[in-house]
Amino acid sequence: MTISTRGAAKAPAVLVLEDGRAFRGRAYGAVGETFGEAVFSTGMTGYQETLTDPSYHRQVVVMTAPHVGNTGVNDEDPESKQIWVAGYVVRDPARVPSNWRSRRSLDEELASQGVVGISGIDTRALTRHLRERGAMRVGIFSGNAIADEGTLLARVRQAPEMNGADLSAEVATKETYVVPAIGTKKFTVAAIDLGIKGMTPHRLAERGIEVHVLPATATLDEVYAVQPDGVFFSNGPGDPSTADHPVSVMRGVLERKTPLFGICFGNQILGRALGFGTYKLKYGHRGINQPVQDRSTGKVEVTAHNHGFAVDAPLDKVSDTAYGRAEVSHVCLNDQVVEGLQLLDRPAFSVQYHPEAAAGPHDAAYLFDRFVSLMEGQRA
Repeated sequence: MTISTRGAAKAPAVLVLEDGRAFRGRAYGAVGETFGEAVFSTGMTGYQETLTDPSYHRQVVVMTAPHVGNTGVNDEDPESKQIWVAGYVVRDPARVPSNWRSRRSLDEELASQGVVGISGIDTRALTRHLRERGAMRVGIFSGNAIADEGTLLARVRQAPEMNGADLSAEVATKETYVVPAIGTKKFTVAAIDLGIKGMTPHRLAERGIEVHVLPATATLDEVYAVQPDGVFFSNGPGDPSTADHPVSVMRGVLERKTPLFGICFGNQILGRALGFGTYKLKYGHRGINQPVQDRSTGKVEVTAHNHGFAVDAPLDKVSDTAYGRAEVSHVCLNDQVVEGLQLLDRPAFSVQYHPEAAAGPHDAAYLFDRFVSLMEGQRA
């Protein structure tokens, strides 16, 4: 990636998909070039949380909402210490942000962190293209990076694909840190950081849990060195088929029958640990308006998603695994994709979406309470 932060508002820009389709617009954020996987997010709010979600590492995010940046950027809402998206695509960026918490414009924030974007293109047409053709590699080029489209297309096709990408260690913490319990401490949880969002340990801390956030490379011995009452596996980027180390650690946790909760990437890790396969979705689920049914209650929740892979598990039968019986606990009502797993003979479950959902919705917040109940039951 090559970038400059000067003159972004006037610089021409072009977005080139790996199948040859191109869109021309104006630079937004930094000027230069960037490559990644083109995906779209259907959220109308929460763009700051999206940008700073480590699960978006190496992805170019297309916002389906036409107006982006209206509330600017504040210092309270980031989910991590940096923007992780590889590029950003919007239709009509705000000319002047307006919010009492705003400290700077979104354009300024993107430019200061070197994130190359494009504005002024038909994001509806681009989203329909990705829905029909699937997520694919893309490049954004602006300023001096623009060349003839044939040359740009060749460069896009040289970029790495998301299939086979092992990315969690690139975004995870390098050192263990502790998020203290809020109020009286009730439990200790070891959280494996595969790309964790800041709101996740906060939601656990709100329930009296002291959270030890460990690197993605943590061993089983390092997990149990903190004497956890439960183990949590976080969200994260990349292809779950490459995550052999987290799968091995999770199997060790299952062997010890410690209460276990996984979200997103953690759900895919549980699927693999139980012997199920994973596969890449055509265009994935991203946004804050995905309908999911909790099959144990029949309740439908509106949920926040960011995943391009899913677990290949049977929807309508209980499966026998090395750790007892397992079943699909949640399912997406749009396309019947597996959105959750649970073991019937051990205290372990997972969901494919984000119950912490800092930008909302909060329909799935009860899942943290379910994790607490497992730890209470184990202690009893």
